[in-house]
Amino acid sequence: MQLELVEDSERSLNPWTFGEIKPENAIKGFSGATLYSAQSYKTVDVMENLLGLTCVGQENEYVRFTSEGTLGNTIGLKLNPPARGLMGAGTVHHIAWRAENDSQHKQWRDILLDKGYRPTDILDRNYFKALYFQEEGGILFEMATDPPGFTVDEPKSDLGKKLLLPSWLESKRKELEEKLPQIEVRVMEGE
Repeated sequence: MQLELVEDSERSLNPWTFGEIKPENAIKGFSGATLYSAQSYKTVDVMENLLGLTCVGQENEYVRFTSEGTLGNTIGLKLNPPARGLMGAGTVHHIAWRAENDSQHKQWRDILLDKGYRPTDILDRNYFKALYFQEEGGILFEMATDPPGFTVDEPKSDLGKKLLLPSWLESKRKELEEKLPQIEVRVMEGE
């Protein structure tokens, strides 16, 4: 999986500091993602005419889109990818989009059905609700709600202190804990 750092002076500074890293040098968040589609022109159509993204240009084999969001709002699409990706380490399973609430989420499902897609049922993921659909280029998209959020089962001050699992994964707790690397939760200045 290729990652790149993108400089962006237009977005507001991340307020956190850690050690010698100051806000003006801190990572602000995800800029976006690049998609590799088996039928890129059909994916372009989905991006513009279904999801409502704006095409902001093309450079060589890449078309770039933006959405209304402030972070994670840039999507690149390679027009002629070298080969179809295979699931496994180093790949991304799906790209998620935001639905502000349950009403907007249901509207998205209705739109997808009206356009001939076969979205999943709306699934309760404990911290959000999700639905998934695949477009003709093979890209799997998720629509996920904001609510109820990660404070549904613990206060904000306790986030990250222990592993909380949704009820359907609780039976796999031991197995999951054995696979997870040990992490150190560091409190950042400015929180």
